[in-house]
Amino acid sequence: MNTRDLLTILSNSTGISGHEYFFSSKIKEVFENYCQSVYQDAAGNVIGVRKARKENPYKIMLAAHMDEIGLMVKNIDEKGFIYFTNIGGVDPRILLAQEVIVHGKEDLFGVIGAKPPHLQSAEEVTKAVKMEDMVIDVGLPAEKVKELVNIGDPITFHSSSSFLLNRYICGKSLDDRAGIIVITECLKELKRSELDVEVYAVATVQEEVGLRGAIVSSYHINPDIGIAIDVCHGETPDASKEETYSTGKGPVITIGPNIHPKLSKKIMDIAKEYNIPFQMDVEPGNTGTDAWAIQVTRSGIPTLLISIPLRYMHTTVETLNFNDITNAGKLLAFFIKKLEGELEVDNS
Repeated sequence: MNTRDLLTILSNSTGISGHEYFFSSKIKEVFENYCQSVYQDAAGNVIGVRKARKENPYKIMLAAHMDEIGLMVKNIDEKGFIYFTNIGGVDPRILLAQEVIVHGKEDLFGVIGAKPPHLQSAEEVTKAVKMEDMVIDVGLPAEKVKELVNIGDPITFHSSSSFLLNRYICGKSLDDRAGIIVITECLKELKRSELDVEVYAVATVQEEVGLRGAIVSSYHINPDIGIAIDVCHGETPDASKEETYSTGKGPVITIGPNIHPKLSKKIMDIAKEYNIPFQMDVEPGNTGTDAWAIQVTRSGIPTLLISIPLRYMHTTVETLNFNDITNAGKLLAFFIKKLEGELEVDNS
């Protein structure tokens, strides 16, 4: 299976924070194609190990989160309408008219509705509908809904990814299933080589609610270098150019206090050497990614962050260019190959 088709499979899979087990077996199958061993830790992180050819090698950790934002059942009223709350950063403005799946004792298809504009007051028409005023309608009587659905059941968006022109793809949860495909592309490139370093490919859990999977996996692995792969904001007409990056013009390399300066310089030098296009992101503090958690684990881990520009983040039509994924995977593979020998990550 080619990696574009694999990305659509992962995008269409459901796995909100805390419920990644819905599809983590698919990621294990992917990593098994490129790693000597694959296992899952107690938190649910999927960890693949690409062994080195020598004893006591340096350890490189690649981390991309597999969880997505979603919803959770909060209440069921006397007519069978389901009230809900969010898991992760859900913008209420995207919710009206969304199709969803309520994962109760059975998976139930539903739609999110609210009072139509025809019945709203003049004041209500001028305001965005709040999440607490929306309901999910699954078309069943209340007694049947309460038989099949419990408070706390997860709810996911029912959305299928699509290919656009010029190697663009859109769909839900490309944040950060695209990062997992970057890791896959890297592992595919590394499969052709024997390595002096040991590579840990990690699909982390619960990034959207607090970087939790990265915290425990980096503590367990204790790598010499940690590299987070995530998404950043792709440029759109309504967004600031200072805060967005061009899609299709290469992965984004972050610099700032969350990132080890010698590593960021090294990976940029490698990108130039191999003519891999890249962009730069200046982050003065918290990057809000797994890199933030990895950096301060144990006694500190030298960290990098590589991002894929993504339009319409945290919606069901997230959009990116697949060329950026391919280039990011190659860049990471060349970077890892260049690390054979001595790691120069001291702070002197």
